[in-house]
Amino acid sequence: MPEEELVELKFRLYDGSDVGPFRYSPAATVAMLKERVVAEWPKDKKIAPKVANDVKLISAGKVLDNNKTVGQCKMPFGELPNGVITMHAVVQSSLAKAKAEED
Repeated sequence: MPEEELVELKFRLYDGSDVGPFRYSPAATVAMLKERVVAEWPKDKKIAPKVANDVKLISAGKVLDNNKTVGQCKMPFGELPNGVITMHAVVQSSLAKAKAEED
């Protein structure tokens, strides 16, 4: 049985700094990625997520759904042999989301 190929991801923050890279199974969910981003978020940043739902992950211009797996996100795995895939991590607090929905 072939060994599952892990995917190396890093997360680009609003100021251009990165969290990661970390290695994930293609079966890992976007929700799991968000949990890791929140746990590893640099403590010295002015803007920081409190919970995973405060983070939106964007890959190839698309906001990723929590229930999707890394493998389902249609990332260009084949084009980057042994490469690191960069996703953008955007913070939007639950309070800001609720306020935007009221407007």
